[in-house]
Amino acid sequence: MKISQLRVILPLGFFIFITFIIFLADSADHNFAFRLIGHIPYGDKLMHGFLYGIMALLLNYGLNFKSYKLLGFNMQLGAIIVLTFAGLEEISQYWLPSRTCDVGDFVADTVGVIVFSLWKKS
Repeated sequence: MKISQLRVILPLGFFIFITFIIFLADSADHNFAFRLIGHIPYGDKLMHGFLYGIMALLLNYGLNFKSYKLLGFNMQLGAIIVLTFAGLEEISQYWLPSRTCDVGDFVADTVGVIVFSLWKKS
């Protein structure tokens, strides 16, 4: 498999995975994985940071770590896209009876994106 194919397949595949997790959460399907994470102290926040961080890393890789100056910070384009997606997804939970709009989740998403965006093209 060529590197150019991986730059598309990895972020797209992970985005589909995250979308599936969001679908399960939106439909209130609290399966084994959700229950297990619920038993870990701060498990929800840790998973938010980890999943959105991995998504940012893979999208940054897919976009060849392209970056822009935003609000005085040099930010990778993948991180900007993922934070926008995470923010919109969190806000959308306000209107879903099975979900809770939680600023703490968005903070965890942001921390994960920042940590995983420290990985730069060498």
